[in-house]
Amino acid sequence: MKRRDFLGKVIVGATTATLAGVATACGDGASQGDAVSAPVVAKKKVTWRLASSFPRSLDTIFGGAEVLAERVTAMSGGAFTIKTHPAGELVPGLEVMDAVQGGAVQVGHTASYYYTGKSKALAFDCTVPFGLTARQQSAWLLEGGGLELMREVFAPFGILNFPAGNTGVQMGGWFKKKIESLADLEGLKMRIPGFGGKVMDRLGATVQVLAGGDIFPALERGAIDATEWVGPYDDLSLGFYKVAKVYHYPGWWEPGPSLSYYVNKSAWDKLPKEFQEIFTAAAAESAVAMQTRYDARNPTALEEIKKHGVELAPFSADVMAAARRESEALLEEFAAEDATFKKVYDAWKPFRDRQFDWFSVAELAYAQAVSG
Repeated sequence: MKRRDFLGKVIVGATTATLAGVATACGDGASQGDAVSAPVVAKKKVTWRLASSFPRSLDTIFGGAEVLAERVTAMSGGAFTIKTHPAGELVPGLEVMDAVQGGAVQVGHTASYYYTGKSKALAFDCTVPFGLTARQQSAWLLEGGGLELMREVFAPFGILNFPAGNTGVQMGGWFKKKIESLADLEGLKMRIPGFGGKVMDRLGATVQVLAGGDIFPALERGAIDATEWVGPYDDLSLGFYKVAKVYHYPGWWEPGPSLSYYVNKSAWDKLPKEFQEIFTAAAAESAVAMQTRYDARNPTALEEIKKHGVELAPFSADVMAAARRESEALLEEFAAEDATFKKVYDAWKPFRDRQFDWFSVAELAYAQAVSG
């Protein structure tokens, strides 16, 4: 879906909801020439359930789903509502895709790299190591043909996907011991999902995948030696600084992870057209809200984290070089063995390369000029 088409749907949805509200306000006795010609949202009420992969305590990630629900209710005049449920309330955080596919819930709120076991190509809906930044990911999805490609990947699962926001480039995570060189990764027990986890495995780490709410106790009791999550705002909320004192950066495996709303296709097809437009508009609004909240809150959170005796440390040059080498090799291997992955990768890679060329000019020069 091209960005102009996507935004067109947002505008149509918002306009439809506004006109419906005007018609309702005029009441049954409205005279001709008032709002009688305005589209009216279907009177039949619809209630959907949303299952998230994230705990309610993460108010920026989970909060995106709450923005979606609030805007759907407001734009439909209460005729269309979505009840949001955090991880574990309806289904475990890493089983959201199954719940949507099976029709247990109408909407999922999750990160697609959790489900690369179902299709490796799903990673491109979220992020891959040394991939696109948040802005670049949005450009690929909304203007570069990415959303159309990803919807082809989701179609066999009976799911329609919508972008749900982005965290921006993430931190490299929390470590009980500083990673001085590549050798320090050998045998390290680390919570890291997706292709980043596969790369870490190739670099010698022992990888685990845990839902957000399970990370702190695992780190506290020593079941893992390190974890990645998102960035300062969420990490401060989860209290990782209490059990690990080294905060590495950057999160090369998640340079711009995009979350998604998964909608059960059968439920979508039964939804009145007006409600489809409202959902599309609300999803777009919630995606913007999530990303801007992270950008606004992370700086203050990082300042607070520093007060707790945490050491900020960049990954060493040999770790970064090895990680990039293994990341590129991994993507090429997957493309050689998986036709669906190759189709997406062959379109994504040249787009990424062009983005890197452009961002390395003005963006990089400006960042260097104002840093320090």
